[in-house]
Amino acid sequence: MNNQPALSKSLKVYQIVFLGLAWMTPMIFFTVYGVAYDAAGGQMVLAYLIAFLAIFFTAYSYSRMVKAYPIAGSAYTYTKKAIHPRLGFLVGWALLLDYIFSPIIAILTFGIFMHTEFPSIPVYVWVIVMNIILALVNIVGIKSVARISGISVVVQILFISLFCLFIIKDIATGQASSSTLFSLHPFLASDVPFTTIFSGAALICFCFLGFDAVTTMAEETIQPERTIPKAIFLIVCIAAVMYIAISYFTQIAYPGFIFTNPDNAAYTLVKLVGGNLLSSLFITVLIIATFTQGVSSVTSVTRFLYALGRESVLPQKVFSYIHPTFKTPVVNILLVTAFSFLGMFIDLNTAVTFVSFGALTAFTFVNLSVIAHFYIKLKKRSFTETILYLIFPLIGAAFIGWLLTLLNKDTLLIGVAWLTVGFLYLFVKSRLSAPFVKRDHSKVTVPEK
Repeated sequence: MNNQPALSKSLKVYQIVFLGLAWMTPMIFFTVYGVAYDAAGGQMVLAYLIAFLAIFFTAYSYSRMVKAYPIAGSAYTYTKKAIHPRLGFLVGWALLLDYIFSPIIAILTFGIFMHTEFPSIPVYVWVIVMNIILALVNIVGIKSVARISGISVVVQILFISLFCLFIIKDIATGQASSSTLFSLHPFLASDVPFTTIFSGAALICFCFLGFDAVTTMAEETIQPERTIPKAIFLIVCIAAVMYIAISYFTQIAYPGFIFTNPDNAAYTLVKLVGGNLLSSLFITVLIIATFTQGVSSVTSVTRFLYALGRESVLPQKVFSYIHPTFKTPVVNILLVTAFSFLGMFIDLNTAVTFVSFGALTAFTFVNLSVIAHFYIKLKKRSFTETILYLIFPLIGAAFIGWLLTLLNKDTLLIGVAWLTVGFLYLFVKSRLSAPFVKRDHSKVTVPEK
């Protein structure tokens, strides 16, 4: 077993940040703009501020748990070790919905936009092409993934900066509603009820999903106990600054912005701000962003499956296999690629349904895991520690748990059905074999390449 190929430790802080931002996709601000605007009653700045605060507490909990357990597995590992192995399995089973359908969302979105640009080529052709490319890039190695993600994130940030500069130009030349760059109006609720703004914040939280995915790469990161927590906070804060900045400038420049279709409201907004040139650039950058989101999504799910395989939750010989040359979980990549061909047969709404339930369930239990590990097991109960290890994670768990209840009835029913299948799998496995967790990897060391 000591000679078995292992994941290669090579990632640094900036690479983890780029991977997380690529998975999150900063351009998602534009893809959900119309729906978020309607849900928040136009108060986008306040909605993003509230969402940021909610996500910040959960990001804090992730940063604590990755220090305690710097290994692949994310919420599954944290819940299993801090609370109970069987509950950890069910959380991991729910999280699997998030991870395994995320590449499908990226692939479908890429296919839809490419079909818009080239109507003669069907969506399913782009789905096939994208799927094969994602597999090849991930097989070659994690460094190639990090480089591609870095380029994509830089392009997205440059476009967002250019978009804001166009708005600033309109304000400076008197073409916008506001004549000043500084205003408190976007931070005031005016006549919009706070319940409406919170509803918008609940939806907008999904724009931050992705910061957690970097915890699955802990074993490929140099000094993960320090690197991953730092990267998590950088990812969340960078995203918040971008989202709030765009919301602020658009809100003061075009307070009366009107659109007829929420799905393409962002395209209408971009065209209003920068005309045909900026709108064409917008489509190009959006396609690039969607592609790299797919690359990062495949990376995350294959590392998560690797963790489940190594723990014998899933068949070990298959899911914990690491290619001796590429140092990547090749079998997992091929399995995810095969599964992602479902993108030819399902729609985006279905895929998003699975992702939403899995992500919010995992977030809730990561917050609770902090309490179980630090406050209950380690008895860290001084005044400061009570705030850090009880109050903060309780706030995070309560807010995210509330968001989970806001999902529609069909989503909750599908989620419960999926958990039931997981429970039955666990029950049968425990009857047919030894306990599903065979070894404790909490102090696992991974040899450097």
